[in-house]
Amino acid sequence: MGFKVTTNWQSSPSEEGEFNRDHEVKFGSGQTIQTSSAPEYKGNADKVNPEECLLAALSSCHMLTFLAIAHLKRLPVASYIDNATADLGQNAAGKIAVVKMTLEPKVVFAEGVEVDDDTLAKIHEKAHANCFIANSLACEVDIKH
Repeated sequence: MGFKVTTNWQSSPSEEGEFNRDHEVKFGSGQTIQTSSAPEYKGNADKVNPEECLLAALSSCHMLTFLAIAHLKRLPVASYIDNATADLGQNAAGKIAVVKMTLEPKVVFAEGVEVDDDTLAKIHEKAHANCFIANSLACEVDIKH
């Protein structure tokens, strides 16, 4: 199984001595998003940046894995909201990298479904252990629930 995106950048007017960082990413599904570098790296704050894309991939993958596990355990979920964050810093090689990502999912189970904190923690642990994106990352991932 493989996945595909097409990243397209075209030269456009910018300040002298600089280049425009705006570009678009077209996904295999046909959806396109407008992207740029983060504002701290002379990008456009109105566009999605690569660090946000990486964080979104982790958050989404963890959620989908969590939902699959909850479904298999017959624990229907009514809502799942994650306020995730990513921190840039220096990695062990001294390079700038995403060094930590924190997921803060808030899960509400269907009415009448009671899930204790221990069970919830175990589902999150299993979701993290089986999340394709988490298994692909070199940085620390913290899950607060």
